Amino acid sequence: MSQRIQEDFRNSCLQDVFNMIRYVALEPNIVNATVVHALALKVGCFADLRAATSLLTVYSRTGYFGSSMALFDEVRDKDTIFWNAIMSAYIENKCFEVALDLFVKMIGEGIEFDPTTLVIFISALSNGRRLVQGKLIHGLSIKAGMLSDTFLSNAVIDMYAKCGHLSSSKFLFAEMEHRDIVSWNSIISGCLYNNHYEKSLWYLKEMNCRENQADGVTISCAIAACTCLQEFGVGLAVHGWGIKLGCVESHHIAVANSLISFYSQFKDINTAECLFEEMEVKNVVSWNAMIKGFALNGGLQEAFNLLRDMQFVRSVEPDIATIVTLLPICSELMLLREGKSVHGFIIRRVMGSELSVVNCLMDMYFKCNNVEKSEYLFWTVPKEDLVTYNTMISGYAQNGRSWEAQNLFKKLLSWCSTCTLPTLLAILPSCDSPESLEFGRSIHGWHQKLGFLNDILASNSLIYMYIYCGDLLSASTLLCRISVRADVTSWNVVITGCTQNGHFWEALEFFNFMRQKSHVGYDSITLVSVVSACGNLELALQGKLIHGLALKTPAVIDIRVQNSLLTMYGRFGDTESARLIFYHGHNHNLCSWNCLISAFAQNEDAKKALELFRVIDFEPNDITISTVLSACTQLGILRYGKQIHGHVFRFDFNKNPYVSAALLDMYSNCGRLDVALRVFHSSPEKSVSAWNSLISAYGFHNNTQRAIETFHEMIDSGISPTNSTFVNLLSVCSHSGLVDEGCWSIGKAP
Repeated sequence: MSQRIQEDFRNSCLQDVFNMIRYVALEPNIVNATVVHALALKVGCFADLRAATSLLTVYSRTGYFGSSMALFDEVRDKDTIFWNAIMSAYIENKCFEVALDLFVKMIGEGIEFDPTTLVIFISALSNGRRLVQGKLIHGLSIKAGMLSDTFLSNAVIDMYAKCGHLSSSKFLFAEMEHRDIVSWNSIISGCLYNNHYEKSLWYLKEMNCRENQADGVTISCAIAACTCLQEFGVGLAVHGWGIKLGCVESHHIAVANSLISFYSQFKDINTAECLFEEMEVKNVVSWNAMIKGFALNGGLQEAFNLLRDMQFVRSVEPDIATIVTLLPICSELMLLREGKSVHGFIIRRVMGSELSVVNCLMDMYFKCNNVEKSEYLFWTVPKEDLVTYNTMISGYAQNGRSWEAQNLFKKLLSWCSTCTLPTLLAILPSCDSPESLEFGRSIHGWHQKLGFLNDILASNSLIYMYIYCGDLLSASTLLCRISVRADVTSWNVVITGCTQNGHFWEALEFFNFMRQKSHVGYDSITLVSVVSACGNLELALQGKLIHGLALKTPAVIDIRVQNSLLTMYGRFGDTESARLIFYHGHNHNLCSWNCLISAFAQNEDAKKALELFRVIDFEPNDITISTVLSACTQLGILRYGKQIHGHVFRFDFNKNPYVSAALLDMYSNCGRLDVALRVFHSSPEKSVSAWNSLISAYGFHNNTQRAIETFHEMIDSGISPTNSTFVNLLSVCSHSGLVDEGCWSIGKAP
């Protein structure tokens, strides 16, 4: 407005009305807008373009865009600024195509555009990530000789950065003769947007050396860069610099939001919470940052409490970002109940039509093993995108529904012929058995066809697939092919995959090859796998050597490495070494206690196992109870077994099939077959382990006929026998001299 030649009003009445219009424009309100509109018409100042422009802007900002368009059509003699105002209104209301058409119409009517016009369009193209059109506007500004305008140059720098063309932003910035604070902020934020965090801080340093005064935007971007780089010390220095410049005051909301995220990322949730509480004015980003901070630091209850408090703040409403912050936490921690409550909130707030929200919900239900709910969301979503399909394919694959995943993948190919890398990564876990090897090879072909084999993540996933399909040769060949660029994850994929699939010798061979031929060092995940392989092969010497390797690295303090060493020494029968590792360890979790209790129980030191259980620092889980019941079975003392049975009811483990099987074994070995039978019949889910335990119990009590009948009942109930079933049955037959029945059992064995 300041660009127009100021003219005196004919009388004070017109001046008063115009002042009122300008006042309403500061805080747009539809009621006030209509009142001043009527006054302008009444006193006849509506013909003044300043008044008309202000009213047009007010209507647009209050959400009554139709009134802005009607007002534009009513005015006959339009100047450049009035055209700029209506085009800004269209862009504010996300009508980018119409705004571009208006620009063409404006030029066609002979109205000259100015730098502000180009700034408006460059900003719109930045938001739409339209690089081609942005280059055209850039060329137009050069041709019109307007690029010397600092505002326009800043907008072009921002456009190139947001369109992912950072090199052009850097070049244009270097060519600028006059730079203001917005110029520096544009290049700093542009580097941050394109994940060039070090370069962002470099420009910050250059700006400081040239004695340019930083502002809130500068400090906010610098804090965000430090968060991404995990530079806590630099972040503290920037925080101090912001305090010195007065940019950490309550009115600098963006700085406070960045600081909340920064301290949350570095586990200093108390400082983040203090910053949040000190903010006099909070926007939705502030609330979302604090909710995410609590969730990242294990304060899930506090995050949900904050969501509840957020709903009582009139100036702020939870948005989609709030939802997509909470749902992934529910997914990762498998919190189905909390996830359902968020789903209910989404329905109440009518956010269910947002595709990003639906995709997050589907992922949450899949990770909480509720496949049916994810399927319902998929089939009822109005319009799916590639992310929706990727989520479904990955969810099916991760939940053991390989057939459904592969069928959906084929359906996707008929809809979208070009696969993306996330799609191929989603389908690969469905190839988890030798039967899926051919399908996995076809996916490998897709990787080659689309040129994804240079991506290390794609190669690692393919190696993992070949190992799970039992094709170690292809996995080894692919690893050798990428050995130059293979990272520690590549080697871990091979070693861990071999260990998890029972190829223990191969896992150790790959580990030796990694140490001898590779430039990559091993980490805690590598050590966990090779220690497990040594334990399963009962290679005591090699296990101790790997323990020595672990002692030379910081990985030895990793709790996962300590737990794997406990399990390994337990399998060696070296309970003393296991005990020393446990008591010299830096920290323990429930798994640590379970590993040591199991080590004692496996090596027939049941008393020490029970003594450990009495002093355990954690609430026991089903693994703890099953292991301790095994110790009670060894001792044959019913009193201890009954006490553990009390723990089963106390912690609600009586529905767990493995705990029920362990209870059945304990009561049977302690001479109480009647109680063992009651445990079996009261178990809601009768697993193959429970049936095996019952057959063994009848054999232990010399009731051979009943053991054989139980085997027949097991078959009739649809439970497939395992190797342990036939071992128990053969043991019963051999003790009773039932040769024919034993031969029949051998004939039934797989």
